[in-house]
Amino acid sequence: MADSPLRALVADDEEPALAELVYLLGQDPRIGEIRTASNGPDALKILQATDLDVVFCDIKMPGLDGIDLARVLSKFASRPQIVFVTAYDEHAVAAFDLEATDYVMKPVRQERLAEAVRRVVTQGAPTALQSPDETEDEVIPVELAGVTRFVQRSTVRYVEAQGDYARLHTGQNSHLVRIPLSTLEERWRDAGFTRIHRSTLVALQHVDEMRVDGGRCSVRVGDDWLPVSRRHTRQLRDLLVRSR
Repeated sequence: MADSPLRALVADDEEPALAELVYLLGQDPRIGEIRTASNGPDALKILQATDLDVVFCDIKMPGLDGIDLARVLSKFASRPQIVFVTAYDEHAVAAFDLEATDYVMKPVRQERLAEAVRRVVTQGAPTALQSPDETEDEVIPVELAGVTRFVQRSTVRYVEAQGDYARLHTGQNSHLVRIPLSTLEERWRDAGFTRIHRSTLVALQHVDEMRVDGGRCSVRVGDDWLPVSRRHTRQLRDLLVRSR
């Protein structure tokens, strides 16, 4: 995929939006064949009959919306990548669950679309040079000043629970996402994240120091000191020893 133009499908029930997206993608040399569909069922028919690399898909469509289309595609033996192109930001969490490659907000800017294409090319690049046990880095959609951006899991140092939400702390920023801490704990366990407190999840690779003072344990992650509950102290110490 990295050496040949991408074969794409654009699905949108609004003709002006469909034409605009096709035009913008047509300006990108990384895009080759472009098929179009004006609704979900037509898009599914094309995808069942044709091998394509990526679907640029609106969410609000008649018959079969973009989220439902992505759920169907997830059952394909070889599924194309999904880039949602939508005017609605409330579906970002669903996009995360469906492993969408990107989530682009309308009105679409050419440079933002070019970034989405870059992510498609990168994610579809050959992985022969990767070690067999390498864990693919996950991306998480976050809202920042009304714009949906994607944060790489590897940049997250620790996570704090805030009700039904979770706050992701990276080196420079923090981002609130509508995902329970328990969900991230289960999903990211194999990527080196562990619970150190009922409200805190930490990435072992980002723990710089562990300290026990007066029977209370804490760890340093960058410039932050995080408390470790008694019930998690021994397990954390063992995990840190094994990971070093």
